[in-house]
Amino acid sequence: MARKPPFPGKFISITIFGVKQKIINYHQDEEGYWVADLACGHTQHLRHNPPWTSRPWVITEKGRVRHLGTELECKECDRG
Repeated sequence: MARKPPFPGKFISITIFGVKQKIINYHQDEEGYWVADLACGHTQHLRHNPPWTSRPWVITEKGRVRHLGTELECKECDRG
């Protein structure tokens, strides 16, 4: 006998999370924005641009050091 779905007639939204990579280092781009160097070899900008992006820890060296090893979603790895 077939089992009934848990929510008949309803669609269930599933969120698929991207590939996470650890921050291994930082550098600044030509405009002075901080960029995270990820363990996979890709990079990701880390802007502190409130109210859209709040990353006050990027501004100080102490904050950046504290976030070494933090995992970020790598959009380049997601693309394959």
